[in-house]
Amino acid sequence: MSSKSKSILIIFLILFFDQALKIWIKTNLMLGDEIVIAKNWFILHFVENNGMAFGLEFGNSIGKYFLSVFRILAVGAIGWYISKLWKKEVPFGVIFCFSLILAGAIGNILDSAFYGLIFNDSYGRIATLFPQGGGYAGFLQGRVVDMFYFPLISTTYPSWVPFFGGESFVFFRPVFNIADSSITIGIISILVFYRKFFDEKQPLVESQPVEISSTGDETIKDQ
Repeated sequence: MSSKSKSILIIFLILFFDQALKIWIKTNLMLGDEIVIAKNWFILHFVENNGMAFGLEFGNSIGKYFLSVFRILAVGAIGWYISKLWKKEVPFGVIFCFSLILAGAIGNILDSAFYGLIFNDSYGRIATLFPQGGGYAGFLQGRVVDMFYFPLISTTYPSWVPFFGGESFVFFRPVFNIADSSITIGIISILVFYRKFFDEKQPLVESQPVEISSTGDETIKDQ
């Protein structure tokens, strides 16, 4: 299987599992409901957010339009870059990492773009797919579905800690989804394992074969 085929398969599989889980959560749980997978450390906790990854918020409706347009432009740029990598002799790990990032970005764009159109809201009820009367928001105004919650440590700050003494502390507090995980794993993997790949100048076009003549001169061989 070519690098291109494997990259496309990875993107498709991540999108499939990301969207399948989000749709299942949306059509089986109300906001705030949770399913304990492993007590005290792995919980499916249904939340929605208006903005960025890990439940971070980004302004009002204008901010959401701005964020959605930025995401779409970023997906276009990453997709263009991956198409260039397909044509070059590069480690497949680099292509794999960018495929993870691209799939994650597309996954969250789908929520923002279409979930407001195809679902009603989940406040105090389980949402319906394609409800009569339409969805809860317009195009690019949907909320991203998050569900993975890992409260590995739940305690309180010591009383001597300035400002936060005595208050509760949870690690890891953010709730996220498969798309967020895909983006994070892709970025961290590039920084840890493939940083040298970007330290060297990588041409964006395929190199021309070089032919050395009997006199020792180098000439570019026509294709």
